[in-house]
Amino acid sequence: MRLRLLAVGKLKQPGLEALVEDYRKRSRSFLPIEALWLRDMNALRSRARAQPEAPKVLLDERGELLDSEGLAAWLGDWRDRGVRCVDFMIGDAHGFEDSDRGEAERVLALSRMTLPHRLAQVLLVEQLYRAGTILAGHPYHH
Repeated sequence: MRLRLLAVGKLKQPGLEALVEDYRKRSRSFLPIEALWLRDMNALRSRARAQPEAPKVLLDERGELLDSEGLAAWLGDWRDRGVRCVDFMIGDAHGFEDSDRGEAERVLALSRMTLPHRLAQVLLVEQLYRAGTILAGHPYHH
């Protein structure tokens, strides 16, 4: 199974880009992560619709708060059901509309606090890597 990060806007900071790339590289043997940076919400929605069979997870402060094991359980369940790809979507500064949340399979909050989109990307990629290590029984989580 592979994971896709679909995010509006580029990171634009070398340090953040390096962190995201580091976790993406580490994830290759667990759950490969593809990152796509899109120019606006219309491009994000269009790209997500291009793979309708992939479950959509919207990142939104109103979403479900999980611990790392809970996120790993979501991914493990999808993997066990034969899902080949899961899309994790980070919107623009205005976030998602009710209709977007209604179309998503899951809505996930990284925090109840509002986070900069660039920081949310780093946190998400690290947590996806962590979930992969949990599923593989790798000691990184501890």
